[in-house]
Amino acid sequence: MAAGSDHGLKSLVWKRIKETIIADCRKSEVWKILILDPFTAKILSSCCKMSDLMSEKITIVEDLYKSREPVPEMKAIYFMSPTAKCVEAFISDFKTKPKYKAAYVYFTDYCPDDLFTKMKLNCAKYIRVCKEINMSFMPQEAQVFTCDNPGAFQSIYSPKSQDKKKTLETLADQLVTLCATLDEYPGVRYKKDSNMENAKTLAELVDNKLARHYELDDGGKKKGKTQAQLLIVERGFDPVSPILHELTYQAMSYDLIDIQNDTYKYKSKDGSEKQALLNEDDMLWVKLRHKHLAEVSEQIPKMVKEISASKKQPDGKITISNLAQLMKKMPSFRKQLTEDLAVGSDVDGVKVKDPMRTLLPVLLHPYSKHDKVRAVLLYIFSLNGTTDENLNKLIQHVKIEEEREFILNWKELGVPIITSPSFFSRKPSRRDRSQEQTYNLSRWTPYIKDVMEDAVENKLDTKEWPHQSECPAAWNGSGAVSARQKHKASAQDERRTGSRLIIFVIGGISYSEMRSAYEVTHAVKSCQVIIGSSHILTPTSLLDDIKALSNGPMETFTIEERSNA
Repeated sequence: MAAGSDHGLKSLVWKRIKETIIADCRKSEVWKILILDPFTAKILSSCCKMSDLMSEKITIVEDLYKSREPVPEMKAIYFMSPTAKCVEAFISDFKTKPKYKAAYVYFTDYCPDDLFTKMKLNCAKYIRVCKEINMSFMPQEAQVFTCDNPGAFQSIYSPKSQDKKKTLETLADQLVTLCATLDEYPGVRYKKDSNMENAKTLAELVDNKLARHYELDDGGKKKGKTQAQLLIVERGFDPVSPILHELTYQAMSYDLIDIQNDTYKYKSKDGSEKQALLNEDDMLWVKLRHKHLAEVSEQIPKMVKEISASKKQPDGKITISNLAQLMKKMPSFRKQLTEDLAVGSDVDGVKVKDPMRTLLPVLLHPYSKHDKVRAVLLYIFSLNGTTDENLNKLIQHVKIEEEREFILNWKELGVPIITSPSFFSRKPSRRDRSQEQTYNLSRWTPYIKDVMEDAVENKLDTKEWPHQSECPAAWNGSGAVSARQKHKASAQDERRTGSRLIIFVIGGISYSEMRSAYEVTHAVKSCQVIIGSSHILTPTSLLDDIKALSNGPMETFTIEERSNA
């Protein structure tokens, strides 16, 4: 792991895996096989390497669902989701002719009684250990987690969805495992919304499940609330941030380039296909990912030289500069206009009086359909909705008469699209950032950053952010360190000892919102902000999801099915 993420979610998850799964198996000196389902394979690959497993005497990693050669003299560790499919696959390994000498079974989450009984009935004599380790989330980055469930967007927001309740239940279970891994019992709050109930429902579910989880604690003691807050908010709370053209490095890379599974593929000078993994093992990426492109372009040559000098760096790391070169080709003109629409004023701070005049140059320019749709949406959001007549004109301009769902379906997220001329809805007030230094083309601040700062300063309005459960009155997010302390604690030490603010966005988070968690943590030092969602969005993936809300019921994709993905 890269420095700076030493106390992050990934290392925390790896530490927990070592303390539970690996510690149990260390008791015998025999080399073992590790068997994973697709979800647990993702968890493991996010936080450790094969060499880490080898050093713990795990010699082979296998897929639970694939046919495997029996190795009757070896013991097998099963790390899997508590689903019927996983349990069936496990039973078939032992039912007729046992594939392994013994089984150590670890579930990511609570295993339903019927599945547990079925396992016991069929394979009791082979099971040495059977535990639930409460780890059903994906550690994406040091301060970012997901539930690895992009399908939750359709399940929650599609008017034709048949599994909304089940999906919210699953997300709640996963959030409880996150809190358990962090050893936190947070106070829960949610953003009140007269149109949408999902945040309130999820807050109730999480709070009830947390109470149940900590009542049944292994130590037999009831755990009290810790110095942490969990805030739950819906995607419609800030529709601007996920569709705005970002000029910070990570957000812009994922917006403009097709990066799948954090892997950037490119052609080297000799024409051969190469790939680079953009993750926290890459120090250069960690240093640059939240910086503005102008700074990145300036710093890359310097940093590449330093890194090459300090250790013989493979050519792969130079891909960071390839990436920057590629992104500099984006027209700043388009970015300037969309930024003006989002912020509501131009670079000189002059209020945009006629948003339509700002929008027209984008519509008349031969940009892609998605880019034009994004500009139209920013225009509509800036006005808090538009008239039916005006919207029809805009749809004709962008030539999406057959695909108007790109715009109309935002109403399913509680975002006003069509309003009557007499209707004025109040926009949330923003924090004053006029004194902050920003680039002309990066003046927008995600709403969630205001929320993080207000929460840390104890300024969240209780009418807008009701408490589902009270957290200790002392929680002010600062966790200030006494000046009389002899040693000056490093920022990382402070973060470990300070309080935590956990934010969960229903329906996906954007890279700019992820960046906000790091910025606020860095500014406050002793409060760590962790942000998560069902999945991470790019502008294109969000627009496609919005459009798909009109489709019929989708196949559900909760924990039960996720193992097939």
